[in-house]
Order: sequence, then structure tokens, then C-alpha cells
Amino acid sequence: MDGLLIVDKPAGCTSHDVVLQVRRLLGLKRVGHAGTLDPDATGVLLVALGQATRFFPFLSGHDKTYEGRIGLGFSTDTYDASGQTVSAVTGTEALPGRDAVAAAMKTLEGDLLQVPPPYSAKKVGGKPAYRLARAGRRVALEPARVRVKSFRLTDYTPPLLGFEVECSSGTYVRSLAHDLGYRLGCGAHLQVLRRTASGPYSVREAVSLAELEEAAEAGRAGRFVVPVERLLPETPAVTLSPDAVGRVLNGSAILPEHLAEPGAAELAGGKAASFRVFDPSGKLLALARPSSSRDSLKPFLVLK
Repeated sequence: MDGLLIVDKPAGCTSHDVVLQVRRLLGLKRVGHAGTLDPDATGVLLVALGQATRFFPFLSGHDKTYEGRIGLGFSTDTYDASGQTVSAVTGTEALPGRDAVAAAMKTLEGDLLQVPPPYSAKKVGGKPAYRLARAGRRVALEPARVRVKSFRLTDYTPPLLGFEVECSSGTYVRSLAHDLGYRLGCGAHLQVLRRTASGPYSVREAVSLAELEEAAEAGRAGRFVVPVERLLPETPAVTLSPDAVGRVLNGSAILPEHLAEPGAAELAGGKAASFRVFDPSGKLLALARPSSSRDSLKPFLVLK
């Protein structure tokens, strides 16, 4: 079983817990996830099965979309509701109005240098930052460049605000909430977070663990698996001529004459950084990169 599961992760478990449960339900060893969600967060978690795990460098780089709720009035050491209060204001009358909140959120859009939360999986000296923070050690994390495409106010009933954010991979929404509180001068923390999309994969397509368990018991779990042929839909595809299949499986270069039309034309005239390579029956065989002269393709990931 090679492909992708779009899991609707529940609150209260880690992303790795989801992987362990999928392994148990499907009887597979080769299972992994792309794009970690915090234990309290819910929503889209991409779980790869079998050879689809080799697509992680591409799956984990997708932009993400979230919705959730931020609490104003105090900040915490974890930047979310599970932490200890570190600063606070008194009374909702001290909180900013809707227009001020929306304007501050706007300043957090675009390309940012973002400092990850102290309680995060970022490595410091080879150790996760959260382990050092829990041990009482002061953690100095380097800022990372992220892109926030939009950070939009959807509801405001002080001290709670609803939001939707679209951002690049690696963005910490907890840090966005914390930074918003700093800019507003009242403190803030993330209360609820739900990932609604990861790249082209939406929560509308996601399966809950309960649904997956029921389907697995009935021998029908495969209906939830997105096959490898449908992965990376944004990457252009070329089709091999029948006698060129062996070349790809051996990792040899692919010339235009090895491609069925219109694949040869795509290779000659396109600007894509990589291509999906299919056999004549529609089976995905490899991912390949064009040569510097764009007169051939070199497979760099071959599916066995």
C-alpha cells in the first residue's frame, strides 16, 4: 500500500501517535508524517505509506492554512493555553478595539524573521528546545525566515479573536499569536488551532482515525489512500515510450526520443525544476530533473 493518507488529527495526541496508530490499523511498517502538528492542534496531517514516504521533502514544504482562536490579555511561556502566564493586563476594558487588532494582524503579514516558541521541536545543540525549556534552561532560538500570506481577523469578542492564516511551511502560529500580543501591548496566546489545508490537500478530504479504523476492520482502508500517481499534482508529467521504461528503472538519462508526445515538447520548452515520469500504462516510475541544457532528464527518485 503506497500512497498518502490525509488524516484529520484529533486533539490530545502527537503526530507520532497518529503514525503509530496508522501502522497498527493497516499492518504497515513504513509509515511517516509530514508537517508536525502540536498535540492540542487538530486538522490536516499528511501520513505517507510505503514508497510515498520518499516524497517527504516535497510534501513537508507545502504552504499551510489554519483557523483558530487567540486569547488576548496575557501571554504564556509556551505561547499557547497550556503554559504558565508570564504577563497580563487587567480587565477587557484594557484590550484594543477591533480595528486596532485587525491592523496589528496586518503588520504580521509578508516575509518575516520569526523566533520559534521556547517550547518547540527546534534543535539547540542537537536537543529539542522544549526539553531544555522543561529543564529550566534558558533557550535562545535563532529567528527563521517565514512568509505569512494572510493573517485575517474572522471574529472578535474580547478577549477572544477568531483568525485564519495562510503561511509558509515552518511558520509557528503560536509565535504569531505571541507577537500579536506584543504589538498590541496586552499579551496574547494561542487557544485553538486547526489546520484546514496543507498545499492541495484539504480537511474536506481528510479521514478521522475512527473512520480509518472502521474501514480497516472492513478491509476497505485503501479507499482513503491517495495513490502516488496523484501526488505532487503541481509538478508537470511526462510519459515514456514503452522501450524506455528500463532506462528509468536503471536511473539512466531520459532523452526527448524516449518520451511519448507531448512529453518531448514539454521537456524542450518548459521551465519546470522537476518532472513526474510515468510509464505508458500511467504508473508513476520516477521523479527527474532536467539537465542544464534541458535536452534530457535525470531521474533522482526511482520507485521500485
